[in-house]
Amino acid sequence: MPERGPNQKVNAPTPDAMKEQVMEVLRTAIDPEIGINIVDLGLVYSVEVNQGQVRVAMTLTTPAWDPPWSLDRMSETAKQQLGWGGRK
Repeated sequence: MPERGPNQKVNAPTPDAMKEQVMEVLRTAIDPEIGINIVDLGLVYSVEVNQGQVRVAMTLTTPAWDPPWSLDRMSETAKQQLGWGGRK
């Protein structure tokens, strides 16, 4: 890899590219009780990137958590893994 000089700029990822990178990392977070990643479970509501700062809005799988969640938020993959319909 070529070395950069002190005055060379590094191309930062675009906000969309950074958002996708964050979603990829969040897909590695597996819910310990269900065994499916939190993105496919529909627990991640949004990812916002603003000037290099990332904000993730999400919910938890505990009944004590107030934000509304429904099965509609789950991906087809998650529904299949749980045997709840989806494509066969």
